[in-house]
Amino acid sequence: MKFALKTLLLFTTLFIAADIPLFAQEIKAVIAGDFADPSVIRKGNEYFAIGTSSEWAPHFPIYKSGNLKDWKQSGYVFDVTPEWAGSSFWAPEYYFHNNTYFVYYSAKRKKDGVSCIGVATSKYPDRDFKDHGVIIEYGKEAIDAFLFNDNGQLYITWKAYGLDGRPIEILGSTVSSDGLSLTGTPFTMMKDDQGIGLEGQSILKKDDFYYLFYSVGNCCGSKCDYNVRVARSKDFKGPYENHLKNPILQENADWKCSGHGTFVNSPDGKYYYLYHAYNKESTVFTGRQGMLAELVWAGKNEWPSFTALSAGLISAGKNNIKDDFNSKSIANYWQWDFRNATPVVKQQKGSLHLSGSITKSNNTGVVLTLRPTAMDYEMTTTVMNQNNALKGLVIYGDANAALGIGVVNNQVEFWSSKDRKRTVLKSILLKNPAAPVDLKITVLPDHTCKVYWKQQKDAWEELVYADQGYSMNHLPQWDRSPRVGLCFHGTPELEAVFSSFNLSYSEK
Repeated sequence: MKFALKTLLLFTTLFIAADIPLFAQEIKAVIAGDFADPSVIRKGNEYFAIGTSSEWAPHFPIYKSGNLKDWKQSGYVFDVTPEWAGSSFWAPEYYFHNNTYFVYYSAKRKKDGVSCIGVATSKYPDRDFKDHGVIIEYGKEAIDAFLFNDNGQLYITWKAYGLDGRPIEILGSTVSSDGLSLTGTPFTMMKDDQGIGLEGQSILKKDDFYYLFYSVGNCCGSKCDYNVRVARSKDFKGPYENHLKNPILQENADWKCSGHGTFVNSPDGKYYYLYHAYNKESTVFTGRQGMLAELVWAGKNEWPSFTALSAGLISAGKNNIKDDFNSKSIANYWQWDFRNATPVVKQQKGSLHLSGSITKSNNTGVVLTLRPTAMDYEMTTTVMNQNNALKGLVIYGDANAALGIGVVNNQVEFWSSKDRKRTVLKSILLKNPAAPVDLKITVLPDHTCKVYWKQQKDAWEELVYADQGYSMNHLPQWDRSPRVGLCFHGTPELEAVFSSFNLSYSEK
């Protein structure tokens, strides 16, 4: 069964239970920053986790760890967008079968915008995935794949009817031995008769029962109310009986809207659940972050319960970024909005060259960005070249939900894209247009920002738009947090040249 294929070696010293008083230990994300709908698998002594990438390319970031405590991004499932897919890369699911790593994932089909489930395979968990196209198209939406091996019979389950004007259902079907096509007729496992939402399912077999864990409510955004529930049956196909004490995983002192995860188990038989949740302070500005909980069984055929776990004491400086662009290729944390721009990126001799083309409706430009992991930070860069394109820093929610500071011709601009309109909020002429320009954005815990510039050894000078800082509340999108990084806005024959990028978080 799936959890056996995803066995994890877990050292108990890595994690601290959530029932410790808040003053003693704040719960920390195990994978910080926007990392929704996570799935995890083990190969030998190394662990790999993947998560939703939404509208960012490359698609589906992969994280690697040797101890479950220290995670580092190792790559992506897709460096190139699958030919059939157009947007909304959600809920990738790892599975190992026939000495092959599978990723079943959701995306909207390019030709009609319908969400389907695709599948990709590789001999490795973190590279060289080959896409095999759509495996499930069902009504107006098929998302959230989950695989289960029941005594040699392979099943796939998914969420259906979310957009069909009828109650949502969790459906199941048998799968071919190669894992690439459905066999038989789909069957209903659970139906949302209460209209509370039903998705993100994950299934375990324990003693005499199959346990179906699922998420209900609004998954995303500032009005989310996600939580995890469980039902069980003695038959994989159902019917499933709901636990009277649902929900079994919901908000705590630090986190809210917990949901959509998968299970792993340790060699000593313990069960762990990797899921996502919003931090109550940074909320939608850092997105749904990767969390861990232990699943506890009270006894044979008893209902389980969750205990939220923490990654322990983590310095805010752990996630700082200092990029001098000295390697042969760009760092793998950089992503771009593939729907609204086609970037051209070159990195050589300590400089990054950014250019490319954009769609007609894009008022922001080409961006190269990464996921912030906290709300209190500053980022800096140095612009090395002069031309009539905008070159600078950006905080980017979408093509028409962004803000930044940049150099264009002989001036520095503080700008914002909002409601399909780009506005220059403040500008200043450069005294020495030929010299490099240093730029800085400082982000404050109240969801505002301030921008600064300087040349050579001068002191930082603020471009003041509002004494209290400029509000960033227009930036977050429903299913993803804003990203931070570099921006170019100009004709394709021009470029922006940067000599460094630094992102540092405030110590708490």
